[in-house]
Amino acid sequence: MTDSCHSQQANSKCHGKQGKPDWLLRGSLTMVAALYLTYLVQPDIQTQIAWLKTLSTTVYELINTIWWGITIGIFMVAVLAKIPREFVISIFGRHGGFGGIVRATLGGVLLDLCSHGILMVAAKLYERGATAGQVIAFLVASPWNSFSLTIVLIALIGLNWALAFIGLSLVIAIISGLLFDWLVKEGKLPQNPNTLDLPEEFKFWPAAIAGIKATRFDSTYFKDLLITGIKDSRMVIRWILFGVVLAALIRAFVDTASFQTYFGPTLAGLGLTVLVATIIEVCSEGSTPIAADLLTRANAPGNSFAFLMTGVSTDYTEIMILKDTAKSWKFALFLPVITLPQVLTISWLINLGAT
Repeated sequence: MTDSCHSQQANSKCHGKQGKPDWLLRGSLTMVAALYLTYLVQPDIQTQIAWLKTLSTTVYELINTIWWGITIGIFMVAVLAKIPREFVISIFGRHGGFGGIVRATLGGVLLDLCSHGILMVAAKLYERGATAGQVIAFLVASPWNSFSLTIVLIALIGLNWALAFIGLSLVIAIISGLLFDWLVKEGKLPQNPNTLDLPEEFKFWPAAIAGIKATRFDSTYFKDLLITGIKDSRMVIRWILFGVVLAALIRAFVDTASFQTYFGPTLAGLGLTVLVATIIEVCSEGSTPIAADLLTRANAPGNSFAFLMTGVSTDYTEIMILKDTAKSWKFALFLPVITLPQVLTISWLINLGAT
C-alpha cells in the first residue's frame, strides 16, 4: 500500500506554497519552546511578571497534557498515508441514500487531514461522482474527528465530553448530508454530473489482504513510516502549536471572570463564540485548545462544541471551494444554512443541560 490519502494539493493548502518556509510552524514552535523553557529554568521571571508566568505555565501544562496524543497522531497519520485512496472511496459505495451518507461520514473520520486539506479531498470526491450529500457529510465529519485530534481532545476535556462531541458532530454530518441529497432530488440544488470512477471489480477486503501480503514490514518500511508521519503531521502540529499559543494568550490577558462573562453558557456567549470562530478562521487543530478552555474556564461546553463546529459551517474557504467545485453559489451557501442552525441548537441544549 503506497498511494497516499494526502493529496499534494491538500498538503500544499495546509503547509503553504511548496518550497517556502512554514513561518506559522516555525513561529509557533519557537514561542512554545521558549515559554516551556521559561517555566523550567526562569522561575524568578515568572514571579516578577504575572502575564509571563501565565503564558509559560499554560504552555507547560498544555504540552504536558497533549504530547502523547500528538505522538499517537503522528503514527496514525503515517499509517493512513499508506492507505490507497481507492479504499476511502470504496467506503462511500457506488450509490447514495442513507447508507452512502453514513459511509461518507465514516470516511471523513478516517482521514487525518486538517480542515483546509480535507477540502481538496472533498472536491476530488465530488469530481469522482460522490453525491452532494456524501460530500457534505464527509466534509462536516472530517476536520476534528480525525484520530489524532480525537486523542488530543480527550486529553484536554476528558473522554465523556469528547465522545459526546464526536457523536453529536456525526449526527449533524448525517442530517446535513441527507438534506443536501433531498434538495438535489427536489431540484433545489444541482445534480452532480460526475460518476464515481472506482473500478467495478474492486473489492475492499480482498484488496486489503493482498496489499498487506505485498507489504514488506522491515526496518526500511518502519523508517519510512516514521519519516512520513513526521513530515505529513506538520499540517496538524503547526495548528496545534498555534492553538496552544492562542490559548496561552487568552489566559494571560483575559481574566477568568471576563472570559466567563463574554463566553459563558448564555445565548450572548454562544453568539459571541460563533462570531469569533467565524472571524479568526483557526484551522481545526488550532481550535482544539481554545475549545477546551471554553469548556474548562468558561464552563460552557455548548460553546466549546460550537467553536469546533463553526469552523466547518462558516469557513469562507470551504464555501468558495464548494462553489467552484459544484459551479453553484447556492450549493456552497447551503452549507452554513443547513449546518449552522443545527450547531446552534445542539450547543444551546448542551449549555442548558450543563447548568
